[in-house]
Parts: sequence; C-alpha cells; structure tokens
Amino acid sequence: MEVNEKKIQIKNKDFLTFLSLNIGILESLQNRFEAILILRGDTLIIRGKQNEIELIDRIFNEYSYTYIKNGNLKETDIAVICDIFLNNNVAKNGNSSPSDKTNTNIIYPGYKEPIKARSPRQKEYHQKVLENDMVFAIGPAGTGKTFLAVAMALNALRNNEVSRIILSRPAVEAGESLGFLPGDLKEKLDPYLRPLTDALLYMLNPEKLKTMMDKNIIEIIPLAYMRGRTLSNSFIILDEAQNATVTQMKMFLTRMGTASKAVITGDITQIDLGNYSDCGLIDANRLLKDIKGIEFVYFDQTDVVRHRLVAEIINAYQKDSDKKLKKEKK
Repeated sequence: MEVNEKKIQIKNKDFLTFLSLNIGILESLQNRFEAILILRGDTLIIRGKQNEIELIDRIFNEYSYTYIKNGNLKETDIAVICDIFLNNNVAKNGNSSPSDKTNTNIIYPGYKEPIKARSPRQKEYHQKVLENDMVFAIGPAGTGKTFLAVAMALNALRNNEVSRIILSRPAVEAGESLGFLPGDLKEKLDPYLRPLTDALLYMLNPEKLKTMMDKNIIEIIPLAYMRGRTLSNSFIILDEAQNATVTQMKMFLTRMGTASKAVITGDITQIDLGNYSDCGLIDANRLLKDIKGIEFVYFDQTDVVRHRLVAEIINAYQKDSDKKLKKEKK
C-alpha cells in the first residue's frame, strides 16, 4: 500500500492547547480511518492513503474553524462534522460509510479486503453481537468465530461505539510446556496470543496496529492478567474459552463495565484442561442461557470457511469421537 504524508501546522495556540489536553479527539478521528494521526509539537502529521488524508484534512480544518468560532469543540460538534463529511464522501464516491449498518453482510472494510459474513450462521453471529452486550460463539476451528469477533470489535472502534479493544486468551499448555519455552514471560506468552495478532494484522496495516497497541487502544493479554480490572467502554474478546476454568470464566464475565460488549469464543471439542467439569465455557453455557442480553451462537462443521479439507478433518475426528463414546456407554 502506498503511504503518503501530510503535515498541518496548527497556528492557533488556543486550539493547539485544546488538542493537547484532549488527545482523544484525534484518536476518535483516527479510529474511523486506516490513516495514522500524530500530533508533534504544533504540527499534525497524517500518514496513509491520499484520499483519506484529504478527507481527514477537511474534517480537521472544520474542527479548527468550529473551535475558533465558538471557543470550544463539543462531542456533538465532532460527531456532526464527521458524519457530514463522511456522508458527503459516500455520496460522491459511492463507498460504504463507516457508520452504515444497513449492509450487515460487510462487517469491517479491512486493510486487505472487506471482511464479510460468509454463511447464514456468521450473519446470525454478527446480528446477535450488534443487538446484545454479550455473545458466546461455540463451535469447531475454522468457522470464523475469532476472526469475525475481531472484525466486529474494530468496526465498533471505528464507529466510536467503544474506545478500546481488549483481546484475551487462557495460557493453557496443550501438550507443550510453557516453562521450557525460551525467553522471558512476554516471549513465552507470545505463541498463545499470536492468533489474535494475526487476525489484527489481516485487518489493519502493521504501523497502525503498532500505534494503537502502544496507546493501549488495542490490548492483547493473557486471561490471568484480567483479574481486578473493570473494563468500561470496551469491546472485550475471550478466545479459546474452552480452556478457561469455571473460576476464570466467572472472573472474566464480571470484568464488564458500562458501555461494553463481550464476545466469548471456544470449541468444546478441544478442551486442554485436565477435567471437563472444570471447563468454564460448558458451565457458562449451562448457567447463562436464560439471561436477557446474553446470546449463544452454535457453529458446526458445515460452517467451516477455511480449506475444504478442514471441514472433512473435523468431521472425521467427530465420527471417531462418537464411536468411542458409544463403546464407553456399552
């Protein structure tokens, strides 16, 4: 992707001070685009695609004009200015608006390509996340549970529905020993968290992802590090939830603060815990079904969207598991 850069000198000292004290204004604008915004001294640096730079430049100039005219820049002013310019851009170019939720098939515009719901179950998943504060997605690998959750989180951030994204996984040893892995704690945990980073890198350019992680707009942490936190105005994802214990699951589910969403994904056929009765995902599925605002989506091998062999491999293992189960019952 060709990366262009534009520098805007902020000549009004009062407006510059206002921006310095309210850096979230630039962050909320940045969240709507692929471009990166950096305030350095009295200069705003915009890096990204040329069409985005031009649009951000016009929006920022309107911010400046409104502030100088009124002596302030309110949240309502920011929202109205963005919507006017973005809607005008849609009308001019025929592109989909970041805040347009009428086309529920496209979940997030994406860095490489638009991320879409590709099956009826994925569309159901997307719709339930839009309509509820907590959604459990249960099913085999390759059905898009985590990938789509990340896309939905990025879209919520882009539309300023949340101010940050928290992604978490339990660091459970699936046959490997964490202690024997080389490096410090961060290096040991990186392999467990890598699938989440891979999904983000597919949807964001690497420089923007690094910027957002440096600012803690996007945070990837092991489940054990969630204890004691209250996460407000956040989109929270727990991946590989079948490896969370009952205690850990309860701890995670009670981290939600105001104006937050949570998506919990897992595959109950791939539990790496020593005892199935310890599985927090199975326990949550049993306990939380009747609570308003919590929904469950169940995927199966027919929903697999990876290589066609993945569905056949899952099916073969499932058949073998069913045979073993029948023998045990006899």
